[in-house]
Amino acid sequence: MRSQPNIVLIGYRCSGKTSVGKIISERTGMVFYDTDDLIEKKAGRSIKEIVEKDGWDRFREIERGVIREASELRNAVIATGGGVVLDEDNVNNLKKNGYIIWLEGDVNILMKRMEKDMGVGNYRPSLTGVDPVAETMKVLEIRNPLYKKAADLVINTDMLSLDEVAERVMTDS
Repeated sequence: MRSQPNIVLIGYRCSGKTSVGKIISERTGMVFYDTDDLIEKKAGRSIKEIVEKDGWDRFREIERGVIREASELRNAVIATGGGVVLDEDNVNNLKKNGYIIWLEGDVNILMKRMEKDMGVGNYRPSLTGVDPVAETMKVLEIRNPLYKKAADLVINTDMLSLDEVAERVMTDS
């Protein structure tokens, strides 16, 4: 029996990659991996600690190794970090055995989700050190073309529940 390609979820912070990935895993029996969790496990510390102590370059280096390993998995749902598309090698590795789905979202909706996350203590380190709205707009301006280029499928998550996004991924991939 031939294994199916991995389902790889890409997108900006708070686009729903982890939540949707877990739902898909539960419904399909595919194993779920979150590359941010794998990075923290490999480094033995949180992403916040990695970035504060060693900087974003070191984080991206660890991420590159984790993505290389994750791309070798079979029958997996892989939720990636928002910046995975900044490194073309990451995208190429994930495409070897994966169907890449961009969970796209409007900047205002993503910001509301981030505020909600921060309200429950889910801290995400700043990418640029500027105001979160300005940062999000600036980062999306850079990343959106990269997400689009990498994606085999784009799903706009703005008006969909997590269950609806998961259903669309499973139906369209």
